Amino acid sequence: MFDRNIYAMDDLKEEGDVIPVFSIGDDELKFDDTYKDVMPILALKNTVLFPGVVIPITVGRDKSIKALQKADKGDKFLGVLTQKDMESEDPSPEGLHAVGTVARIMKILKMPDGSTTAILQGRKRFVVGNFIENEKMLEATVNILEDKIPAKDIEFNAIMSTVRDFSKKIVELSPNIPSEANMMLQNIKNNGFLLNFIASNMNLGVAKKQEILETSDYMAKAHLVMNVMNGELQLLQIKDQIESKVRGDLEKQQKEYFLNQQLKTIQEELGGNPQEEELNRLQKLADAKKWPLEAKSAFDREIIKARRINPQIAEYSVILNYLELMLDLPWNDVTKDNFNLKKVRSVLDKDHFGLEDVKNRIIEHLAVLKLKGDMKAPILCLVGPPGVGKTSLGKSIATALGRKFIRMSLGGLHDESEIRGHRKTYIGAMPGRILQSIKKAKTSNPVFILDEIDKLGKDFRGDPSSALLEVLDPEQNSTFHDNYLDIDYDLSKVMFIATANSLSTIQPALLDRMEIIDISGYSLEEKLKFPKDIWYLNK
Repeated sequence: MFDRNIYAMDDLKEEGDVIPVFSIGDDELKFDDTYKDVMPILALKNTVLFPGVVIPITVGRDKSIKALQKADKGDKFLGVLTQKDMESEDPSPEGLHAVGTVARIMKILKMPDGSTTAILQGRKRFVVGNFIENEKMLEATVNILEDKIPAKDIEFNAIMSTVRDFSKKIVELSPNIPSEANMMLQNIKNNGFLLNFIASNMNLGVAKKQEILETSDYMAKAHLVMNVMNGELQLLQIKDQIESKVRGDLEKQQKEYFLNQQLKTIQEELGGNPQEEELNRLQKLADAKKWPLEAKSAFDREIIKARRINPQIAEYSVILNYLELMLDLPWNDVTKDNFNLKKVRSVLDKDHFGLEDVKNRIIEHLAVLKLKGDMKAPILCLVGPPGVGKTSLGKSIATALGRKFIRMSLGGLHDESEIRGHRKTYIGAMPGRILQSIKKAKTSNPVFILDEIDKLGKDFRGDPSSALLEVLDPEQNSTFHDNYLDIDYDLSKVMFIATANSLSTIQPALLDRMEIIDISGYSLEEKLKFPKDIWYLNK
């Protein structure tokens, strides 16, 4: 409840624990003082002085010191107003609140560091009339405000009873407030002073304290203080619940787990949980993504699971990697095709000399795809010795069509998990290289070169050539099933092109799904052309 770091200073030199005090009695607000119409004015930066409350302030500004000295030589009364702008070092009359408190100087102390500290007691509220021109200090005419506390109002007394109950509970729940504070609060009999004392000690902003000070109706003031105390009490109760939960977990877990759990619980209550922020970020990306209903359902199911489990366990990172893969896959993202066969021909001629039969066959294949409007056709398989341009032909096709280009080498591949992926129940599980390449391309319709398809291995670890059957079959690859993703992914828009040095080692079932284009070695005329082209380019 108490603000342990009230800067009730005009010009703070050192920070310290400053707690307003009071003298016990039933007449805290029954001051029969005689005040002058004109008073020196003291501007406070970071706090508000309430009637009846005693606070120490450190005075540093010249105008404030002169106002303090003038009041001390006179009747010891001065007006205390709070600044509107806490950063201002020389506030103007317009920069001060109009309502303040008359203060009586109880003592002025010279501190060892040379600063001046004054002990002030709030007396009565006042409203500024007019400021008097004075270059040395602030002075103003004041109009004293008389406060009338309802003595026999049932509703007011009921609210004050609630305020007292709240204060008792807050003291009990706050570890920084000594238990003796309860006795001190119970000894305050005057309801008006109790409201002022609590408002002065609450950890509130200056604007809120000023609002309470300016409230003349004690019923409204009581409601304001009660609402603030209710919020403080709820915060302390939540904090107490967190600490109780952590203490219960400590009985079952080691010290390290206890610290992690406490941190997690506190972050959840404050809304600053980094794991929660990461999941919220993924959820926002998912909401903006256009993908199939099956993929959206799977994502929602997994993110709900991620919110429920402890981030410290291994399964959490597995789920997080899975969610990121789903967001990175280009489910419906495609590049626009440019089936301009003349352009394709010109690109092939530019990149490759000769190979007329091969180029014509590629043009015919693309023409059929253009007429059909889909990729449901046998897979092209370019067969020939090394170095004849099989892979570069595929790259030229991708360039001509305006598609992304992906190359995947199958030489020496033995494990079918490289094609279909691993089940995500295992630590370190990964999707297959097909989906990894699609993810890297960031489009669902790239030109995909399957290099060295004749060098696929087959042993006790699996048969990757059989796994490729689903990938290359135009009737099946629209529902390609990766073990890691665990839902169907559409590969029907991908243009697969295989390359091989020999057909003898390719599985017959796989060979049936491909259309073979033989690329023989270069003729002598073609070989003589290459040095000329190289010379021309270098020139």
